[in-house]
Parts: sequence; C-alpha cells; structure tokens
Amino acid sequence: MHCVGLLAAIPSASVQRLLGGRAGRQVADRARGIDPRPVTPRALPASASVSRTFPRHTLDGVAVRAALLDLVVTLALQLRGRGQAARGVTLARRFAGGTTWEKTRRLREASAHDDDLRTPAYRLIDAAGLQRGRLTGITLKGGDLVAADQVAEQISFDGTREARLVAEEVGDRIRAKFGPGAIRPATTLLRVS
Repeated sequence: MHCVGLLAAIPSASVQRLLGGRAGRQVADRARGIDPRPVTPRALPASASVSRTFPRHTLDGVAVRAALLDLVVTLALQLRGRGQAARGVTLARRFAGGTTWEKTRRLREASAHDDDLRTPAYRLIDAAGLQRGRLTGITLKGGDLVAADQVAEQISFDGTREARLVAEEVGDRIRAKFGPGAIRPATTLLRVS
C-alpha cells in the first residue's frame, strides 16, 4: 500500500491484523478521515503586516504613496478576512544604505476599514518627508489587534463614509469571487518609469 486511498479501502480488521490492535484501528480511522482528538482554536496573532519592495531606489513621492495605498488596501482586506481590527498602524521604510525608519500611530478606535487605516498611514509618510531618501521598500503593520466583534460600531450620519463602507463591502465580495487583484484603487496601478 502506497497511498491513503488504498489503506481506506481495506477493511479495518485486516489493518488491525497487520499493525496490531490499537495502531491498526488508529491508522484505519485516520485513513477514513476520523480523528477523535479535540480541536483547540488558536488565538489570532496580535499583529499583521504587508510589505512592498521597490525594483530600484525610489525618490518619487507619488510612487511611494501609490504603493502605500496598495499596502493599506491589502492590510485592511487581510484584517477583515481574519475578523480582526487594528488599534494602531506602524510604517517602516527601508533606505538604500540599509537603514530603516519606523513610526507608529494609534487609531482613535480600532478598525479594519480602508479609510480608517489610510489616513494615519498617509500622515506617517507625510511626517517622514522623502526629500532625498532613496527607498528600497516599505512595510505597513497593523498592531494591537482585537477581534472585530469587540469593536463598537458608531452610528454615523455621514453619507459619504457610509457609501465608502458599502463600496468596501462590495469590493470584498468581488475579490472573494474573482481574486485579490480583481478590484483596487486606480492609484495603485500607477507605473512610474
């Protein structure tokens, strides 16, 4: 026998005679997909991160901002998929000389929405100033994660925000059906030569 399918096809009594009572029963059950061990759910990690490496040293703030927006959308989608929300955002930049710069900003309330993560990420990149720093990559990290069902949802009369949240939900359904790259902000498609 060289595959599990053949083992599952053999009667349990025959497997027990070959391997012994307890071991034979266990192997026969596992071959048929029976595993009586209890499943213990693991806690989700306390942080999530996404990175982008630039193909060459980048000085262009527009290209960096477009890459950052793509990271925000990817991180938010990852958090919503895991049922978590971030209380803080950390931006790390890697420079051509090998040095790194990292800064964290706390959110007013935990969130996994694109807009709520984008605003502090943009503030971090703007505060850093890119004058002459040649970047080789950036990393965006959502930290101090909590379960999404523990986040209080504030009633809002802001029609623009509500429309964005509905569009975000529709975008998530499109990505689930057609793949993660099926829909994204147009700015992330920016190709600067």
